[in-house]
Amino acid sequence: MKYIVKKIMEPDCGCEERPDDYMAMDKVLLRDENGSEIDMEIADKELYSKDINEGDWVYFDLNNQIFKEQ
Repeated sequence: MKYIVKKIMEPDCGCEERPDDYMAMDKVLLRDENGSEIDMEIADKELYSKDINEGDWVYFDLNNQIFKEQ
């Protein structure tokens, strides 16, 4: 099934110092082809590296990895 990215909410870390192994997670609101909405936490780094933005269509593989529809 494919999903449209409705909203990406990045965490507000403010001025807090983060541990070296900290991985920022974004809350992502998705709507499937049937109109149902779900939200997931996805690594900010992964969204940037795969150029996934609001309005893009995405899908998940069997390992629950997100990919942008081309």
